[in-house]
Amino acid sequence: VQLQASGGGAVQAGGSLRLSCVASGSISNVGVKGWYRQAPGKQRELVAVITTVGSTNYGDSAKGRFTISRDNAKNTITLQMNSLKPEDTAVYYCAHHAPAGIIWGQGTLVTVSS
Repeated sequence: VQLQASGGGAVQAGGSLRLSCVASGSISNVGVKGWYRQAPGKQRELVAVITTVGSTNYGDSAKGRFTISRDNAKNTITLQMNSLKPEDTAVYYCAHHAPAGIIWGQGTLVTVSS
């Protein structure tokens, strides 16, 4: 597994979770990395991405509530999710934007109950 995500789980609305993703093998510690999510019956959507130097971009649903960060030395990214809502329920995937295309992690399930 080249992208190992962890930190998902079940939480009540208003709660917080912190997702982490460790890259290994041939995945570079430079380049754009990010988090995407896919809810049942919906298309995968952007949550947040971050460049090598720390510039970020968030999907509309994440703005003001989620924070993406990275540690290039450890080749990891994290996603701090606060004020979670039931509509945040989804499988969250970490991703590395390689020149040949996006490399996906295996996903971690986040379930938010009302």
